Amino acid sequence: MQALEGILRSIAEPAIAVSGGVDSLTLAALAAELSSQVLVMHAVSPAVPPLATERVRKLAAERGWNLTVLEAGEFADPLYRANPVNRCFHCKSNLYATIRARTGRPILSGANLDDLEEYRPGLVAAAHYAVRHPYVEAGVDKRGVRTIARSLGLAEVAELPASPCLSSRVETGIRIEPETLAFIDTVERLVTAALGPETVRCRVRASAVVIELDAPALARLDGESARSLRELLAGVAHRPASRRIRFAPYRNGSAFLRAAAPP
Repeated sequence: MQALEGILRSIAEPAIAVSGGVDSLTLAALAAELSSQVLVMHAVSPAVPPLATERVRKLAAERGWNLTVLEAGEFADPLYRANPVNRCFHCKSNLYATIRARTGRPILSGANLDDLEEYRPGLVAAAHYAVRHPYVEAGVDKRGVRTIARSLGLAEVAELPASPCLSSRVETGIRIEPETLAFIDTVERLVTAALGPETVRCRVRASAVVIELDAPALARLDGESARSLRELLAGVAHRPASRRIRFAPYRNGSAFLRAAAPP
């Protein structure tokens, strides 16, 4: 953590893009402990779960952060709404452009070392806006982030499961609609309340709505409980038409079809 603190101390008056997950919240908490001149920027949109926004607002109030809540405007971008393979590039481009229009401060993200092992077009957008990634610079991975969170008294945040934006649940090529994302969020909340899974993803695919669960939660889902839960979920508002509901093991990024990835 010493290397990370040194990097943060060297960046004067940063603006930190905070999504509401463990990575960015922990970065904001540490930066705010080191300096009172930190600006926390949180974007709201249909792709951001309301619980994430509540979490950001709560911590900001408890810890006295200088918080700005804004709309990044990605839903006005037809390239984002088309949900191409590099959708995240268009999302982050809108986010960082909006932050840059608000402030000339250095922009920081919560990307960590593990993120470099995956296809992350959002990192390309970040480079266009000279966004810095202090965890990456300090060699901190996801496990390290959780350790730092605990040391900062953020025990609940440290245990948050990884949870990318709601649009990541929509299969590549299916248009991103606010109603679809509201359906996804509602389904994941209902399944969490019913089964208490460690991981749940509501995937909207061309052929079906697939509820992916970690192995222990899936094992608890016997025939009768599966039928009952399927009936409950079938009545959720904005269910994508003509798509049956099924359950499957969790697979990271399984809604993401990379066949035609741009260079």
